[in-house]
Order: sequence, then C-alpha cells, then structure tokens
Amino acid sequence: MSRGAYAKGVAKREEILEVALEVVAELGCRNASNREIARRVGLSQAGLMHYFGSREELYMAVLRARDTRDTTTYWEPEHSFKAFLDIIGHNTQVPGLVQLYVEFSAEASIGKHPAHDFFVERYAWVRELSKESVRAAQESGEFGPNVDPDLVADMVIAAADGLQQQWLLDRSIDMVARLQALWNGIAALSKIPAEG
Repeated sequence: MSRGAYAKGVAKREEILEVALEVVAELGCRNASNREIARRVGLSQAGLMHYFGSREELYMAVLRARDTRDTTTYWEPEHSFKAFLDIIGHNTQVPGLVQLYVEFSAEASIGKHPAHDFFVERYAWVRELSKESVRAAQESGEFGPNVDPDLVADMVIAAADGLQQQWLLDRSIDMVARLQALWNGIAALSKIPAEG
C-alpha cells in the first residue's frame, strides 16, 4: 500500500469514528445502524466494514475515541476530581454513548466477548486516573491522610458506573451531585483521626 493510500485510509477511519460518535450519541447504540453510519460517510455497509471488521470492533473504537476526546477536553487541563465530574456532566448530553458504555461494559464481563480485554485495560486506566485525583486531593488538603487511594478509586468508579445505569432509566438523577456528595463524605471521613 502506498503512503498516500495509507494516509487516506487513516483519515477515512477517523472520519468514520467521528460520525459514529455523533450517530451513537444521537440515536443510541441499538438504533445506530451500520447503514446510517455508512450513509453519513459516503460508504456502503461493506465499505464501512472494510475499516472495522465487526460491529463490536467499531463500537470499541467509538468508546476509545470518546475516552480520548474526554481525556483531552476535561482531564488533561485539570487532573482532578472536578475534571471527572465534568466528564460525567458531559455524559448527560450524549445518552447514546452512555448506553453504549453501560451495555458493552456489562457484556464484556462474559469471558470471550470481544470487548473483555478492552474493559479490563480501561478499568485499570480509569483506576489510575482516579487515584491521581485522590493524591491531588491529599496534597491540597481536601483529603486528610486517612484515605486509601485504591479504595476510593474503586468506590468512585463503582458509583459512577451504577449511577450511569440508573440515569439511563431515570433522567432526573443528578449524577454529578451524587458523586460530589460521595467525594465530600470521603473527604470528611479522611480527616477523622485514626483510633489507636
């Protein structure tokens, strides 16, 4: 393959991902058909699958692209729990992507699902970012010394995932407020002197 053809292929794949992000955010993963994505990028369905071997591969690429966009937009400028809350707040504007994340993360728990390894790696990555938030809170004095970054990271991730599931069923749930309340509770407890 020539360098020009390779560059065009990479550019087309990026275009497909951008369009797929829009379509899934707009229509949800169940209603986002390959036909609609292909139509919006000027390809046949077979042409679309030339770039992504399966629907699962396309959706994993969509989730990766979403994570890259959210990390660049919200996390990189701040590296804090506020940045995490900003991502959760943004998620309320893209319910189809939340639906895709919730469904795929649940399906990935099935051992041989194509997204299994993706979510194992993703949870490890998110856990590291969450621990970074905890350490930043400790350094700033927001958290006291009596806090385990691993434990807090796991609790915050579990709460965020559970709240996103609930929010898909009841849009009146304020995910950001509930996560902030959890964080504030951990901050208060972290300052209570340890007995002994």
